[in-house]
Amino acid sequence: MIKYLIVDDEPLAHQLIRKFAQELPHLQLVQQCYNALEAMAYLRQHPVDLIFLDLHMPRLSGFDFLRTLGQPPKVIVTTAHKEFALEGYELNVADYLLKPFSFERFLKAINNAFPVQGPPPPTTMVAEPSTTVQRLFVKGDKVYHHLHLPDILLLEAYGSYTKVHLLTGMLLTHTPLSFYLQQLPSATFLRVHKSFIVATPKIDRIAGNRIYIGSHEVPIGQTFKQQVMALLP
Repeated sequence: MIKYLIVDDEPLAHQLIRKFAQELPHLQLVQQCYNALEAMAYLRQHPVDLIFLDLHMPRLSGFDFLRTLGQPPKVIVTTAHKEFALEGYELNVADYLLKPFSFERFLKAINNAFPVQGPPPPTTMVAEPSTTVQRLFVKGDKVYHHLHLPDILLLEAYGSYTKVHLLTGMLLTHTPLSFYLQQLPSATFLRVHKSFIVATPKIDRIAGNRIYIGSHEVPIGQTFKQQVMALLP
């Protein structure tokens, strides 16, 4: 479990971070602070794993606050001011989020802060010795599953989760479809609808606006039809 602290003088920023963090079951909010002095008082008594830190706050700026910490936890800067990014990286922040940011960008920042060596992110990718990724570790329920890419038939969006349909069944994972778009090799996986990605080697046939993979029938979205048709000889 990753215990996180929000330090920001804007209530709307707290609301957005909490909303996105609630999608990730391994994140736990421990405190909300509206200025750096509140955060300093809290950290004297309570260790945390991660701070979401605004820069422009009354009395003490975010970076000045960060310099007061002897052994700071992971820090993700959240600010509307991109001109301070270089200073942030000199202070070894894990990531620099420009407001307003999307859930996908938020998720990337979490994975940057906690790669495989740290507390586990919702989905981590481990490469085989070959140049092509062949496996994924994904979180389903409370367990991490080791998936071989050749076992994947298709992926289906399910709200902020994704159903991974496999040769052996279906796994509901705690990761949005958009994250898989960044991780899966485009040579063998193709988005064919806003809610579906298919493994192209597993396609049995394409008929009309449907793709058939075993017992699965997948719709072809109008936006993606040209890419699908490119698969045909």
